[in-house]
Amino acid sequence: MKTLLSSIVLSVVSLGAFAQDKMEQDAEAIKKMCGCYEVSFNFAETFQHVKDSLYKPSKNKVTGGLEWAQLVTDEDGMIQIQHLLQVGPPSQPMIVKHWRQDWMYENQDFYMYNADNEWSFVNKPKSEVEGQWTQKVYQVDDSPRYEGSATWVHVDGKSYWENTTPAPLPRREYTVRSDYNLTMRGNRQEITENGWIHDQDNQKIVREKGAEDVLIASEKGYNVYKRVDDSRCAAAQEWWKENYDKWEAVRDTWSAIYGRDKDLVLKEKHENKRLYDYLFNENLTEKKEIKKTIESFVESPAK
Repeated sequence: MKTLLSSIVLSVVSLGAFAQDKMEQDAEAIKKMCGCYEVSFNFAETFQHVKDSLYKPSKNKVTGGLEWAQLVTDEDGMIQIQHLLQVGPPSQPMIVKHWRQDWMYENQDFYMYNADNEWSFVNKPKSEVEGQWTQKVYQVDDSPRYEGSATWVHVDGKSYWENTTPAPLPRREYTVRSDYNLTMRGNRQEITENGWIHDQDNQKIVREKGAEDVLIASEKGYNVYKRVDDSRCAAAQEWWKENYDKWEAVRDTWSAIYGRDKDLVLKEKHENKRLYDYLFNENLTEKKEIKKTIESFVESPAK
C-alpha cells in the first residue's frame, strides 16, 4: 500500500514539475518576440466566396518598417509586449505607438468580438484552458482587438502557437471597405532562428444578428520579423521611457473597464474624433483626463 501511495505521489509531483517546465519553456518562446526587428507586412486576398460579378477584391498590401517590441510586464503567467514603429530617416526618426500583445497563462476571462464594435464577455471553464496561453491583442489606443487561447507547441525544433478567433477589420481594410464587418483571424506565431513569423489565414465575414454568417472572401497574411541589433531601435526605446507613465495610465484605465466583466460596446468616434486622436495628443497626460477620455467611448450594451 505504501509503495502504491508513493508511486501516486511521485507521479503527481512529476506531472507538476513537467507542467512548470513547459510553462517556462512557453514563456521563453513568447519573450523571444521582444527586441528590434525589420518587419515586412504582406497581405493578399486569395479566394472570393461571394457570387457577385461586381465584387472587387482588396489589392495586395506590402509594407515594412523597423519595429521595437518592448517587454513591459514579465510576471508569473503574465507577459506584456508593446510594439513601437520607428519610421523616417535614422537621423530624425519618428515613433508611432503600435499594437500591444498580452499573454496570460490559463486565463479564463475573454472579450470575444461580435462585429460592429461589440465584445461579449465570456468566462471559460478552467478545464477548457488548462495548459494554454491566451494572447490578448490591443489597438494602438489599447482598446480591445481580439484574443484567443491555445497551447504552445515545441516539436522538431519548432516553437509555435496558433488560434482562430473573431476580430474587427484591420485598419488597412476598414478605411476602404464596408461590405463586411468581421474578420475571422487564423493566427500562428512561430519563433525562428532569425526572429519570428506571424502567419495568418483570415476570412472576411458579414455578420448580422439573427442570421448565419456570410463568408465573402479569404485572405493570407505573412508578416516576417527579422531580428536586428537593438541599437537600431534606440529612439523607440527612449520614447518608451519618456512616455511610459502616460501609457501605464491608459492601460490601468482599460484594465478597470475590462475588470467589470460585462459586455462591451465602443463608439467609433466621440465629437468627431477617434480615441487614438485624443490619446496621441502629447498634451493629454493627466490620469483623470485620460480616464475621462477613454470612458467617453464606452457605451452600455443594448438590452
